[in-house]
Amino acid sequence: MRKLSMDELGRKSVEEFRQSDKIPIIVVLDNIRSMHNVGSVFRTADAFLIEAIYLCGYTPQPPHRDINKTALGATDSVNWSYFPTTLEAVEALRTKAYGIYAVEQVTDSFLLNRLSTDPDEKIALVFGNEVTGVDAEVLPLCNGCIEIPQFGMKHSLNVSIAAGIVLWELVRQKI
Repeated sequence: MRKLSMDELGRKSVEEFRQSDKIPIIVVLDNIRSMHNVGSVFRTADAFLIEAIYLCGYTPQPPHRDINKTALGATDSVNWSYFPTTLEAVEALRTKAYGIYAVEQVTDSFLLNRLSTDPDEKIALVFGNEVTGVDAEVLPLCNGCIEIPQFGMKHSLNVSIAAGIVLWELVRQKI
C-alpha cells in the first residue's frame, strides 16, 4: 500500500469541474455565521460534484480570506448564488421542481440511514444556523426533514460535518 501522488488522483481543473455533469443536489445555507463552516461546505460540495450552493440571509459570501482558508479554491469551482432570505431560495427551488429537505431534528423526520431517494430526483438540502437550526418558517415549505441518528450525550453536529455526512449518503445513492 502507498499513498497516491497528486497526479494519480485524477483531479479536475476548475474548467473541467464546471463542464462536468453535476450531482443534482443544491445545498442551501440558512443564516450560517461561521466563514469556516461556509468554506468547508464549499470544499465538500466540490468533492462530491454538487450542483450549487445557495447562501442565504447573513451567511458570508466569497470572496473572503476566512472562507478561502477552508474552501481551498472550491469557491472558484462550485456554482453559488445569494438570496436575501432562505424563503426566497426555497421558493426558487420549488419552481425548478426540487424536492426540498431540511436537515433538522423534528417530529416525523426521516432518519438518514433509512432514507432512500430516486437517483434522478433533484434535491435541495437546507442546513440551518449553528445555534438555532433551520428557520421555523422554512420547515413548512419542505417536503420533509432529514435527521442524522446520534447516540451520545450531544445531539448536534457542526453544520459543516452534518453537511458532509448527509451529502455523502445522498451522493452515494446516486452513483
